[in-house]
Amino acid sequence: QVDLVESGGGSVQAGGSLRLSCAASGYTSSTDCMAWFRQTPESLSREGVAVIDGDGTTTYADSVKGRFIISKDIVKNTLYLEMNSLKPDDTAMYYCAADHATMGTLRFAADEYNYWGQGTQVTVSS
Repeated sequence: QVDLVESGGGSVQAGGSLRLSCAASGYTSSTDCMAWFRQTPESLSREGVAVIDGDGTTTYADSVKGRFIISKDIVKNTLYLEMNSLKPDDTAMYYCAADHATMGTLRFAADEYNYWGQGTQVTVSS
């Protein structure tokens, strides 16, 4: 079992920045695949935002590439998402996800992840 707790969400004006954190505990491993997803009330599914594979490889959705940075601190067992140049379209509930498996091409498939946090709300005003 892996427990994930997000923090760092809030309200910010367009162009601003926020840093989300996700503290992991339980049966975790430095080789776990970890990711950030987001979901709005209107959407039926969670959108993959950024993924960091067990070997440290990072992948980003086109919509956030160049603006968001995903990283993890293995010692603190914490995942981060640095969000810059925020836009109103970034408004969503952000979720941290993790899995022991190697995701490969499925890294943005929400259904592939077994562990989820409770989410943290990000609101960007224009």
